Amino acid sequence: MRKYLFGTGLLSAITGGITLLRSMKNDEPFTWRTALAWLSWGITLALAIGSVVDSYRGARGKLIAGDSPVDRDEVFAERIKRKR
Repeated sequence: MRKYLFGTGLLSAITGGITLLRSMKNDEPFTWRTALAWLSWGITLALAIGSVVDSYRGARGKLIAGDSPVDRDEVFAERIKRKR
């Protein structure tokens, strides 16, 4: 489970969120640029979590969506290698 939680996509999304939170400490007004930054961060976090879920499901031999960036053949080859 550790390899899923400490993936680069998830870590970069978390650090991006921390950066946005730190920028909110300043007494600047909430503008449309700030709203877009938060929206972008939310999308990035959702994609990172989706990638983790697809990797986890693929490693367990469950169905993965066709539009997933996870390579099914690579996941199954890794799973077969672990069984040996």
